[in-house]
Amino acid sequence: MPLYPLYDDQDYDAFGCLFGVRNRLGWTPVAAGRGLPADASEQVRADHERLAHLDGAVRGCTWVSWAELRDLDMTVRPAARGVLRIRPDRDSSIHQHRIDDQWPEEVVRSYGVPPMGDSPVGAPAGRWRAPGATLEYGPLTRLDVLGPGTGWEHVFEVMRALARRFGPDGVRLVVWFD
Repeated sequence: MPLYPLYDDQDYDAFGCLFGVRNRLGWTPVAAGRGLPADASEQVRADHERLAHLDGAVRGCTWVSWAELRDLDMTVRPAARGVLRIRPDRDSSIHQHRIDDQWPEEVVRSYGVPPMGDSPVGAPAGRWRAPGATLEYGPLTRLDVLGPGTGWEHVFEVMRALARRFGPDGVRLVVWFD
């Protein structure tokens, strides 16, 4: 069955965590680069071939079983120290920055040094107001990108239900990206 309508977002942090696609935070992906399963259905193969023929950017085909997803350690963190989210007052978009050992220069120039200190090393999570925006910094775990409120809970619940009928290794998610 198609992933939509269970999940219709383009959350690249989750895609990086699960499949290694646009992995800007440096996750160790759960299931990257496996290709189409050897026993993929004719419908899945036809859909993949049709889309790959129409769009040369189609890539990153891989799959993950419910058994793997069910047993994930949700406390795992990516290589990045954390993420800084900026919500401008006059814009509904959220701008995200990967945070390693320094605050991004453009953020410091625009909004000043974050109130948690000159360096993100050892900085606690926090949220603060700056002129024109609200900023929020914090570390991430798999739970943050795959847990409740992310949309993935719907996918996982359907996979869990199917696994009760077909077994945990008999249910998998097959994906590709453009």
